Amino acid sequence: MSEVFLNGQFMPAQAAQISVMDRGYLFGDGVYEVIPVYAGKAFLLAGHLARLQRSLDGIDLKNPLDNVSWQTLIQDLIARNQGGDQAVYLQITRGSAPQRDHVFPPAVLPGIFMMSNPLKPIPEHWLKTGIDAITVPDIRWQRCDIKAISLLANCLMKQQAEAAGAQEALLLRAGRLTEGAASNTYVFLDNVLITADTGPEILAGITRELVLQLAEEAGLKVSLRMATEAELHRADEIWVSSSTKELIPVTKLDGKRVGSGSPGPVWQDLFQRFQNKKQEVQA
Repeated sequence: MSEVFLNGQFMPAQAAQISVMDRGYLFGDGVYEVIPVYAGKAFLLAGHLARLQRSLDGIDLKNPLDNVSWQTLIQDLIARNQGGDQAVYLQITRGSAPQRDHVFPPAVLPGIFMMSNPLKPIPEHWLKTGIDAITVPDIRWQRCDIKAISLLANCLMKQQAEAAGAQEALLLRAGRLTEGAASNTYVFLDNVLITADTGPEILAGITRELVLQLAEEAGLKVSLRMATEAELHRADEIWVSSSTKELIPVTKLDGKRVGSGSPGPVWQDLFQRFQNKKQEVQA
């Protein structure tokens, strides 16, 4: 049985309970992070903790712990769940208040929850043949840079992709590509890598930061802007990235072939560079 951390204590997952008055339950009033773990070591942890702080600042919620305490807790959770490759989920809500009220309650302790699950390996056929994606309207709120736990819109769009037999939904807002329902997105077209710049319309992915660093090392020309819908549909290569899926090629979009219809050479180069970076961390 896996162990979780809830409000100051480690316990078996089946024993963890929260109050129905928790504002995360009532309002989705909270933020979260997902941190990949390779060989028992949290990957890009400093970046994840920095983004956690930005999300907390975005909802005016004081961070209940400092970075050293977070690092210790996360490493303890990893060890309690037998190390190896894991995905750590960390969530902070505004806590429980006596009454349901939209206004932030005073003097309430935030709720802290962490769990860890085995990190599922990327399906081999995704790397060999790529994945399918569909385009959908971006129906999310206007502060997508906050990693909020209220993910209903993302769930609806991800389910739409599932119903279409696809693995991801690429989101269009005013004719421009923002990101995926659960990923950041990249369009390689005419020897330029196009990906949305940071701002309120996208979540600044920690894996994305590494991908851009690797792209720079590879000598790629990068354009930090949202690709147009027309550019998206004539792309040579399309990729998506996330903390648990790393960097995945999209080879079919809205039922039509992307580029050659196979994972492209630029993706192959960056994917290998990504694996090399993981091996450095494991070593």
